[in-house]
Amino acid sequence: MEVDLRGLMAEDALDKMERYLEQAYLSGLPFVRIIHGKGTGKLRQAVREALRGHAYVKTFEEGGDKEGGEGVTVAKMNAG
Repeated sequence: MEVDLRGLMAEDALDKMERYLEQAYLSGLPFVRIIHGKGTGKLRQAVREALRGHAYVKTFEEGGDKEGGEGVTVAKMNAG
C-alpha cells in the first residue's frame, strides 16, 4: 500500500508512481502512501502536482505525524 520514491530523480519517480497508482487502482486499494521524503521539497511538489486531477486519485493529503508527516503523501483512490 505504499511506494518509496526517495532518492529518485523527479522524472523517474513520477514514472514509478504512475505505474504504482495504476496497479493500486486496478487492485481496488482504498488509499496509497507515497513516500517522497522531506529533502528540499522538490520531489514532494512534483508528486502532488502530478496527483492534482489524476484519474485514479480522489483526494490527497500530507501524511500524519505517525505516517511520516511532510515526507509522505496519502492519496485516496477513486473506486474502480
